[in-house]
Amino acid sequence: MSGTRIFVVGVGNIFLGDDAFGVEVATRMKRRPAIDGVRVDEYGIRGVHLAYELLEGTYDLVILVDTLDLGEEPGTITVFEPELDGGEDVAPDAHDLEPAAVMGLLAGLGGSVGRMLVVGCQPSAMDEHMGLSAPVEAAVDEAIRVVDELVQEQQSTAPAVIAGL
Repeated sequence: MSGTRIFVVGVGNIFLGDDAFGVEVATRMKRRPAIDGVRVDEYGIRGVHLAYELLEGTYDLVILVDTLDLGEEPGTITVFEPELDGGEDVAPDAHDLEPAAVMGLLAGLGGSVGRMLVVGCQPSAMDEHMGLSAPVEAAVDEAIRVVDELVQEQQSTAPAVIAGL
């Protein structure tokens, strides 16, 4: 077993169509049996709450799941590692979940995380309605598979915990 702590967090606004993607991924993942060392939760649009949660925990890896508009086909899954220098002064905005904003607030509070990855999905419709579009709904299982791979990769590269030390 590794001593790695991983936090998978789904974000987004459930009232803006495909923006609920991250929340849906986290909700489905929470229905599965827990994996040792991995916490899964959804934070909706509560950016300040997420920053405070990150301040309380020591995570080796945070995987943020959200929509990500890169001009791709709707439902396309992309993984990237945002630049998190923590040097920016970011005014707290309870609804801003851009990685730089959350990490800037976290840094301002004196905290940090080991590493952050974003698993993003190209949205189709982000107008005021509830429910994911067909291509984004179809991408939820793929995103879960990608998150699982990232978790396994992180756990396999972490040093093993030696009992009694």
